[in-house]
Amino acid sequence: MGISKTNANVVWRNGVKGDGLLKTEVIDTKIAIPVSSGGSGNGASPMEFLLSSVTACYTGVLVSMIDSRELPVEEVTVNSEVSVNDKEFKIIHYPRLVLSNSVTEKQLELANRLFVSADKGCAVGNLLKKADVKIEVQGEISTK
Repeated sequence: MGISKTNANVVWRNGVKGDGLLKTEVIDTKIAIPVSSGGSGNGASPMEFLLSSVTACYTGVLVSMIDSRELPVEEVTVNSEVSVNDKEFKIIHYPRLVLSNSVTEKQLELANRLFVSADKGCAVGNLLKKADVKIEVQGEISTK
């Protein structure tokens, strides 16, 4: 892979109790320090962005893998959660695939394997794992 670059800019006002405006090529949103950390909570927190980033990466890899294997998937939903305590930083992805009724047993088995493969292929998740973040996947498949 070649060099990949992106830029982000934040303008912040009014100290810890204030908020900022985060802009990238596509994102334009308010950010803030969470109330639990003494901030205003008047915007997205860094933890929300971290979780959003790894969830978007995982979902993109999963969708790409599904597409390249031409699986009869009608819908992909991924919910993720992060928990942090003194001993552990953990992210759990809860992907859910809705497959068409025409799915074969072989395709169903492949879809189940893709949950783990997508985790292994997510660059953001792999960076977090190098920082000892635990990432789990608990997938679910249903048919329409």
